Amino acid sequence: MKHKISKEENVLIATHNVGKAEEFKQLFQPYKIKTLFSKDFGIPEPDETGLTFKENSILKAKSGLRSGLTVISDDSGLCVSALNGEPGIFSARLAKKCGGWTEAMQNIYTRIQKTNSNNFSAKFFCCLTIAWQDGKIKSYLGEITGTIKWPPTGENGFGYDPFFYPQDSNISFGQMNKAKKMSMDHRSVAFKKIIRNHYKN
Repeated sequence: MKHKISKEENVLIATHNVGKAEEFKQLFQPYKIKTLFSKDFGIPEPDETGLTFKENSILKAKSGLRSGLTVISDDSGLCVSALNGEPGIFSARLAKKCGGWTEAMQNIYTRIQKTNSNNFSAKFFCCLTIAWQDGKIKSYLGEITGTIKWPPTGENGFGYDPFFYPQDSNISFGQMNKAKKMSMDHRSVAFKKIIRNHYKN
């Protein structure tokens, strides 16, 4: 079996995150690949028991194989230098625990202040995994370096986007238009690796 994805193919995106789903639709559109999602097959979110983005991404990809399709999954998060890489793989869970994304951003900012550090550098990490029905699995990493700033600014994007300013940018992901953000963010970096290695026109 050739491990490729091709034009007009149906691919399952193993996510329940509305923001990620919308970004994946946009990413795949130029390649004429048809995206379906876990909810279309009634596939629940698996427990994220992995210790890394890659481990959790693979768990999600494997859970989607019951669809009968090639699967692409995503695990991503914000890693803050002053907090030793937290929230990391717990980024979404922190928002749930705090009661929302704005509350999670406030939590992170407050914790940095308590360290008496002026280091507000951070990275967004993304691991995309592609899994085929024969059991072949490949994972690709993407990251982008930047700075977090309080208060959050911008109404675009989702999650921690209004909190994160990519390196050499004077606006946050939350202020960027969708096309600009998706040309440079951590998810697009990993996605381009999948296309380069596995897309067949």
